Amino acid sequence: MKFANLFLALTVLTQLAFAQERPSQMKDQFAASAYGVMHYNVYNWQLLPNKRNDIQFERAVLETSFRIDHNWALHAELEIEHGGTGVTLEFDPLEEFGEFEYEVEKGGEIWFEQFHLRFSPNPTFDLQFGRVKVPFGIMTFFDEPTEYRTTHLSEMENTLLPTHWSEYGVIAKARLMKKWEVQAGLVNGLDGSAFNAANFIKRGNQKRFESVNANDWAAVARVDYRWDKQQFAGIAGYIGNTRNNRPKPDLQMDAYLALLEAHLVMDTKPLMFQTIGLLGQLQNSEQVSNANRNLSNNLNVKRTPVGKQALGASVELALRPDYLISTLPKNKLSVFGRYDYIDTHFTTQGSVFNNPRWERSTWTAGLNLIPHPWLVFKAQFARQKLGIPTQKYQNTFSIGFGFHLK
Repeated sequence: MKFANLFLALTVLTQLAFAQERPSQMKDQFAASAYGVMHYNVYNWQLLPNKRNDIQFERAVLETSFRIDHNWALHAELEIEHGGTGVTLEFDPLEEFGEFEYEVEKGGEIWFEQFHLRFSPNPTFDLQFGRVKVPFGIMTFFDEPTEYRTTHLSEMENTLLPTHWSEYGVIAKARLMKKWEVQAGLVNGLDGSAFNAANFIKRGNQKRFESVNANDWAAVARVDYRWDKQQFAGIAGYIGNTRNNRPKPDLQMDAYLALLEAHLVMDTKPLMFQTIGLLGQLQNSEQVSNANRNLSNNLNVKRTPVGKQALGASVELALRPDYLISTLPKNKLSVFGRYDYIDTHFTTQGSVFNNPRWERSTWTAGLNLIPHPWLVFKAQFARQKLGIPTQKYQNTFSIGFGFHLK
């Protein structure tokens, strides 16, 4: 918390200092917002019948931006996950025969999700460098609790991809012919030692160490056609080696990772629709799995066999009933249904067993109550089917709230 307090103090002091120098310009130069989410979960899992209900203070985020002059701006986003930092011990019964894991957190962590400079020479182009969001998927851009309808972040994307995926690098963004948006850049590559059976490459972004290895870099590109701020369709791709950013040089061959996704987001009033499909492929996944199996216990990684290809898809349809029933207050309620499909062992290589346990599908239904534009209350029921030889189901009921103060 000392880190968070220091950041807040610096933010306030910066605001006061510039306010004294140029009070008439301060409103335009400095902007701040905050958002957070909390939820309560009730579990009925056949695979873990004794799993306890819990309350999760998922995260709180402080966003600040300061416009230095007409062309330059500084953006920072400080995220506090699960309320604190420290060291915890967790037992994971779903990995092989179960294992204990040390987490460098106490219920959570505090870190800068973003910290970058932005150069905007004109309204149609900007260049970001520092710690930037990786322009891949839907979750990266709809990560505020008032922007997505489920109590938790997108299940498919949050299973396969790093949560709130940001890396060190440079991203260029251009707006063409008013409705086309193109992004491209270079970011530091992932660390293949943290890839695993359940989550493919999710844990590969380097948040575990004091410094980030940058021997391997990755290219990322995205193209969107936007006919409205919240309506767009597009594709994105990512490719980079994951061999040379490992903690030790223990892999003797390249392990290139390629990711491709296509997405569509629409709001036709009263219906809202979004879908995304994702395919990932890891080169020499058998050799990566063998190298990971020999890693030290102190590294705190799963060490389970990694699939060659992972496949994911999700479809969500939401309805605002106030457009159909005139007596209901406007923009206060929405109901939704969602389907997520995940297979992290879509294909495997060599001696790696294609485990049907890692094929999962989830049906979710829920509602959102929006008493104020910056506040949302959520409730949902999710039923997940696990693709093991004898099918097992995991039922989860969740309620919670989120806010976004601007």
